[in-house]
Amino acid sequence: MEEAPLSNTEVPDGECNEIRKEEDGVMTELNYQNGLSEGRKEFVAPAVGMEFESYDDAYNYYNCYAKEVGFRVRVKNSWFKRNSREKYGAVLCCSSQGFKRIKDVNRLRKETRTGCPAMIRMRLVDSKRWRVLEVTLEHNHLLGTKIYKSIKKMGGGIKRKSESNCDAEVRTIKLYRALVIDAGGNGGSNANAREVGNFTDHPSQLNLKKGDTQAIYNYLCRMQLANPNFFYLMDLNDEGRLRNVFWVDGRSRAACGYFGDVIYFDNTYLSNKYEIPLVAFVGINHHGQSVLLGCGLLAGEMTESYIWLFKAWLTCMSGRPPQTIITDRCKALQSAVGEVFPRSHHCFGLSHIMKRVPEKLGGLRNYDALRKSMVKAVYETLKVIEFEAAWGFMIQRFGVGDHEWLRSLYEDRIRWAPIYLKDTFFAGMSAAHPGETLNPFFDRYVHKQTPLKEFLDKYELALHKKHKEEVLADIESRSSSPTLKTRCSFELQLSKVYTREIFKKFQYEVEEMYSCFSTNTVAR
Repeated sequence: MEEAPLSNTEVPDGECNEIRKEEDGVMTELNYQNGLSEGRKEFVAPAVGMEFESYDDAYNYYNCYAKEVGFRVRVKNSWFKRNSREKYGAVLCCSSQGFKRIKDVNRLRKETRTGCPAMIRMRLVDSKRWRVLEVTLEHNHLLGTKIYKSIKKMGGGIKRKSESNCDAEVRTIKLYRALVIDAGGNGGSNANAREVGNFTDHPSQLNLKKGDTQAIYNYLCRMQLANPNFFYLMDLNDEGRLRNVFWVDGRSRAACGYFGDVIYFDNTYLSNKYEIPLVAFVGINHHGQSVLLGCGLLAGEMTESYIWLFKAWLTCMSGRPPQTIITDRCKALQSAVGEVFPRSHHCFGLSHIMKRVPEKLGGLRNYDALRKSMVKAVYETLKVIEFEAAWGFMIQRFGVGDHEWLRSLYEDRIRWAPIYLKDTFFAGMSAAHPGETLNPFFDRYVHKQTPLKEFLDKYELALHKKHKEEVLADIESRSSSPTLKTRCSFELQLSKVYTREIFKKFQYEVEEMYSCFSTNTVAR
């Protein structure tokens, strides 16, 4: 798998896919309109926040982009350190930028400069990479025709030099490989046209609308520039198309250090074929509230995509795997978790399983009685032998021994049945009681038809709301003292340690225990 831009990790060398076409050694013209090749591909346009490993990489990228759009590049300004003469800044611009000085004007040649504003300004930053600080994409002249006509007329020596430059372009962009996006499809301008067709069993790229790839790229660049701890990673297929994306903001990375022991991997939107194939890593904070620990967009429910995503998350979290990971019951997920998190306790979300009961068993005779029998076996048994007996009785009574879903469910029972998970740490996310569910983190923010660009706006809104809820809970816990309900000394002690919500859960357990055993009075 090929990877492209991330904030902290080196990625493989990229390629510069040119749109030139040679026939019998002669360069042919391409038909451009508004700076884009009709029916062909374009590089992601330069954006503020892009970083390159060297000045040459940055120059070659902009030069390669310029050839695709249809203009020439020249260096407008360069800055060097006084002592070492090391270059630390530069401005690259369109060759039509500015105007010639009067004394330099050749009266026999027509003026070709138009004062074009297109340019990029970049600088060497502390990480020893070249970062794009300012971008102007607009041109004030026609694009495409002039550059290719001039290439046709060039001599053999110049042509050989151009070919060597193309070799450099192939080696360029070690950090930011140019993403290939749809620049015009089949010549239509339908904004809802997808970059690929419908979902397949093994999709090789994200199923996005036209312009979504650019929107993702610009958003991630902007977020990383605003917060150096923002981490993202892109996975490209062999054609340079976007396949998978992972990102996590700085606050979520910090939260993972505190609340990363137990994570719930939510693939609800992906498995239910939402407009956006969103997945999320979710944890529980010290108030019992859900906290986001990472997000991703995946091409499909494939083991390879899940493995790539889990490895990206693990790299971002300094190689620290969760103690417990909760997922949907899925073979692809099970294989990926086993490979990337072999020491983690992998469990299936019980609430997801119980939600599927009507779908899987609703067509059977005596469904209501069967469902009640299953609920009793799952939630009301206290010992393994009791669960086994109750399950066996259910199978025999209703004659469902050959039911494939129930059979496979029983084989996986140690991953979801509460009786087998008593010693597993869930941090309150087990949903081991009737009615408890694992709700999606972006519930009420993402719907079946929510487009990607709208989600990118709602993403920050959701995080802001969750952060506000956490702050309010912090204030409430510090400013109030809970009422003690027993005479246990440790209830008093832990009321000063736990947050308000967590203490309520602890207090409930103490009350249940207190009703069974005699305890010491609270020490005065």
